[in-house]
Amino acid sequence: MALKRIQKELADLGNDPPANCSAGPVGDDLFSWQATIMGPPDSAYTGGVFFLNIIQRPSAQPIFVSCLMVRQGSPTYLPRGLGHITGNPPSAGLPIVLGVRSQCMKMCHSEVLLSISSLLTDPNPNDPLVPEIAQSYLKDRQKHDQTAREWVQKYAT
Repeated sequence: MALKRIQKELADLGNDPPANCSAGPVGDDLFSWQATIMGPPDSAYTGGVFFLNIIQRPSAQPIFVSCLMVRQGSPTYLPRGLGHITGNPPSAGLPIVLGVRSQCMKMCHSEVLLSISSLLTDPNPNDPLVPEIAQSYLKDRQKHDQTAREWVQKYAT
């Protein structure tokens, strides 16, 4: 059942891809995808190319469709969302577990990409993964955006 749905999502993505996003399976493994999100125009992330790995874990339970785990591949300066990278050089990204999807709450790959992409323009600093970045965003937006642009140049172009 999960495989059939994933094949349909892949066809849907090919026919109607979300703006500034692309995704597809890694090799022949339909449960492991790589996604790309382009930095939105007129944002601090313009010109950036952000890579994500999406792992789909089918559930044995008939009520649950699956669980998606998104792992960041590109360092991103955000209070919430793609995750904050620490260390020099940056370490692996923080996983984002989007949760188990039930039949009444289906979230397809394109919706996941759009949700993550929206974090580049609306990062929600009131629910941060990295409080320091959220404080920078709230207290000195100009400095925050400058740092975000520097990260784009350094890690996402």
